[in-house]
Amino acid sequence: MDFDQLHTFLEIVRLKSFSKAAQTCYRTQPAISAQIRQLEQELKSELFERFGSRISLTTAGKIFAEYAERMLDMRRQAQNALNELETTPRGELVIAANEATCMYVLPSVFAEYKRQFPGVQLQVNRSYGSRVVEAVMENVADFGLTQLPVQEKRVQIVDIYRDEVRAVVPADHPLADRPRLFCEDIIPYPLLLPQKGMTRTRLNAWFEKVADDIQISMELDSTETMKRFTMAGLGICFQAGANCRDEVAAGFLRTIPLGPEPMIRRLGLIYRKDKALSKAALGFIDVILGQFGAHLPLASASGAAAPEIVAFS
Repeated sequence: MDFDQLHTFLEIVRLKSFSKAAQTCYRTQPAISAQIRQLEQELKSELFERFGSRISLTTAGKIFAEYAERMLDMRRQAQNALNELETTPRGELVIAANEATCMYVLPSVFAEYKRQFPGVQLQVNRSYGSRVVEAVMENVADFGLTQLPVQEKRVQIVDIYRDEVRAVVPADHPLADRPRLFCEDIIPYPLLLPQKGMTRTRLNAWFEKVADDIQISMELDSTETMKRFTMAGLGICFQAGANCRDEVAAGFLRTIPLGPEPMIRRLGLIYRKDKALSKAALGFIDVILGQFGAHLPLASASGAAAPEIVAFS
């Protein structure tokens, strides 16, 4: 049994597919099938049940998956510990976040972090909604940045950033000068909405009284595309104000608060409670708090106070 076999096995578990795992592992499907056969022979247990093109874990496979995750995590912890024997932390941190967060929240954080920790490689895993939480829980990412609240009880949450979701219209739009928009105001106009995610869920609740009357022109999965289409006059979109700061300053777009109450978006940094944080990881938390939210409280998903986070220069 080797770590490569464990990684292949967990990729198959994650993707529920030998063929997809072959792509992510840069192997042929026969090669990873051979790895699993060798693993099953060594363990003297079948790990997968196969139903045509579908697969599922056997009872033995479910048990072994837990241990495989621990073994790979222990390997990673050992590597981090050895890296920290040196004065300057090395290795990599993987951050899961959506497109808008990557473009409008993280750049300044990354710039400061690289200044303080030039030996640590930062990798961004672009994810959406619940997939950010899944990436953290599956150890695919060290940290996630996602909208709060998060229901997963096994993650620690740092409330770091708040802004406001507003209606976004071209500067010459009939609604552009309104001080506030109510759901009834948008009935005559086409809408550009996110396909899914927490913002879409909250907008659906805001639209509820007029749900049968609104005109959904397009459902898109890209913040930047929605902005471009709005500037082209294809409809009203809804985004955090920070996402449109440059276009508003240039006079292309206007943002309008929603009524009767503002729609506040809370962004949280999440990581596994049971994860041993390296010096590099603690440094990332320290940098992000310094950038955005050192004054905000730390809380877990269950509401309990978070453990003290060590800050250092």
